[in-house]
Amino acid sequence: MKIAIIGTGNLGSAIAKGLIKNKAFTTLYLSDRNTANVDEYKTDDNITVTNDNILAVEQSDMVIFALQPKHIDKVLESVVSKITDKHIIISVAAGVEIPRIENIVGSDKNIIRVMPNTAISIGKSMTCIAANEKAQDKVTLAQDIFNLLGTTLVIPEDLIQAATVICASGIAFWMRLVRATTQGAIQLGFEAHEAHELATQTCFGAASLLIESGRHPEQEIDRVTTPSGCTIEGLNAMEHQGLSSALIQGIVASFEKINQLKTN
Repeated sequence: MKIAIIGTGNLGSAIAKGLIKNKAFTTLYLSDRNTANVDEYKTDDNITVTNDNILAVEQSDMVIFALQPKHIDKVLESVVSKITDKHIIISVAAGVEIPRIENIVGSDKNIIRVMPNTAISIGKSMTCIAANEKAQDKVTLAQDIFNLLGTTLVIPEDLIQAATVICASGIAFWMRLVRATTQGAIQLGFEAHEAHELATQTCFGAASLLIESGRHPEQEIDRVTTPSGCTIEGLNAMEHQGLSSALIQGIVASFEKINQLKTN
């Protein structure tokens, strides 16, 4: 697959790193006005780092637009003459719905909206996928690419906004929880590097348990809570301070914000 990524900021470069790590392309074009994040790949075989978006589109079968919402219209308009019905257009721009893209490139083009997260750079992304009517038969191909970079879930487009909050913004939410756990461990006497390792490995273990066992979180919680024990004491103290409520409120606030992007 000949792939281009237009926009090599944090997410675009993370996607590029994942593709490169997994050798998931025959040729790869990385295009941006500022290519600093991907300049290290300039000398790699079958990778072209460029400022020429039109060249990137012309030389590719799949074009991933990893742009901020405020920039995507202008960039699409600048390359629309080079987009054919053979191209697979993938957008990872938060809040940019498929009809907005269709208004520029046409509803007769293959358009897929994809929402990964930055863990895509290490092949661990949770990526959600939705497509327009024209691209329904291309969804499996998109899954094949993004499954190399983590796990995919095909969903209706009206759930992509929510998926953005849970999966993309969710990375930051989980990072904050890990940081808080690290701070707690330092307060209890561990060195900073020890606290970080304890927090990250415990978080990894918790997620792995849920994935591999298929059990509900409360079932795993029940396995480590004993009557009048320290675990339930800690959990109840966190809940009294509003842990679950704060998380849910944060998710809802993030969802309300991303919905505002549609009108900006």
